[in-house]
Amino acid sequence: MIGRPGRVRTALGAAVGVAALAGMVPLWAATESHAVDSVTRFLIAVAVILVTCQALAALARRFHQPSVLGEMVGGLLLGPSLLGALWPGGGALLFPPSVLEGLDKMAQLGLVVFVFLLGCELRTDRIERKGVVGAAVIGGMALPCAAGMGIVFVTGDLFAGTSDAPVETMLFVGLAMAVTALPVLARLLADLKLERTSIGALSLSAAAIGDGLLWLSLAFLLAGQGASGHGLRIVLLATALVIVTALCVRPLLAVLVRKLGSNQSLAVVLVSGAIGYSALTQAIELHPVVGAFLFGVAVPRNSPAVERISERLEGFTLIVLLPVFFAGVGLKASVGLLGTAPLAWLVLLVVLVAAVVTKLVGAGGAVRLAGLPAAEALRFGVLMNCRGVTELVVLTIGHEAGLINQLAYTVLVLVAVITTAATGPLVRWSMRRSPDFGTALPIPTPPPVGAGTRAGGEGSTAAG
Repeated sequence: MIGRPGRVRTALGAAVGVAALAGMVPLWAATESHAVDSVTRFLIAVAVILVTCQALAALARRFHQPSVLGEMVGGLLLGPSLLGALWPGGGALLFPPSVLEGLDKMAQLGLVVFVFLLGCELRTDRIERKGVVGAAVIGGMALPCAAGMGIVFVTGDLFAGTSDAPVETMLFVGLAMAVTALPVLARLLADLKLERTSIGALSLSAAAIGDGLLWLSLAFLLAGQGASGHGLRIVLLATALVIVTALCVRPLLAVLVRKLGSNQSLAVVLVSGAIGYSALTQAIELHPVVGAFLFGVAVPRNSPAVERISERLEGFTLIVLLPVFFAGVGLKASVGLLGTAPLAWLVLLVVLVAAVVTKLVGAGGAVRLAGLPAAEALRFGVLMNCRGVTELVVLTIGHEAGLINQLAYTVLVLVAVITTAATGPLVRWSMRRSPDFGTALPIPTPPPVGAGTRAGGEGSTAAG
């Protein structure tokens, strides 16, 4: 623990350092050759993103919120919603087109590795009370999905993207409304010491199955875009890839994991495999993260070697790469658009209420009908409202595919931020009113995603 004198020295040192850097700016500007090349601009932009996201993550932790919430907000602040609105020239100076191109590639790599890690850590082999879990998954996905489709149907072209595919847009918004982020949920349960209770185990199990169904549905939705013949070709290629993965790649990975252990060679195999699968699914006109997730699911479970490598990958991915992705989300979203579209704020309110209520009624009502007490069912519905980084990944895929426009993207990003922020306080409020969250489990439950580092990007230092 740093004492008061140590903190004073640290603060003075930081102040002197900032003053020295500030004093160097006019000296640098006075030189005849002070043009900033694209590499320098890119490095400065990355540094600003990392510092901003980490500062907001630390602030979020002070308010007992998951770090990923602070990083999500940090990304929004660097975009047109704040920086671009207050200082348009500053946004253009910090993120010129040459820098944006590099940041986009860096964010894509971060997404590939992050979703690969989600696939690695997806566990369905420890699920108890399968009937209750099945009811929770169906109710927690079907009702929000129907609500999202209904909103798009009623609002007409308000959400429509560039793909001119209204049915696909309806289905996509429905899927986006049904997301529950497993990583942030796992971190929240660990922070509240609920991961080894019956309600915690039920929540993790339902979120794990829901994540798997989400990526499967999203893959088929992306494959079905365009002409029917073209979409059929993509579906057939994707199906062939799944079969080859299950019959050939998965057994081969099991052998490699046993033979290579946790050395560098296995790390290279896993990372290059995830990237290679991403390139393959991109080549067949699916999104790269679909391939990354598929390869992650094929990686053997219960392997200490894989767990150690995953922890090392998470360290760099979630500290460096994912904040760049959050900045990319912030640059694509613009809260100012809500002021230019008629009834946009009303649409935001409707989508937010629908997202929360349908999760509460769909997931909570399903487990209530399956036999859970009313109070426990309500808490379960609250927990299923965690959306986190998983929602942002899904929304980015849909926006890039032209399924939704920038206004719809902004609305759904704000819904993800608000619901993620509200879940923790609502659960804590419920605990104070009625602290019984179900019986403690004597057996291990599915472990929090990446709990040793950052809980899958949404934990102690930064899901889904």
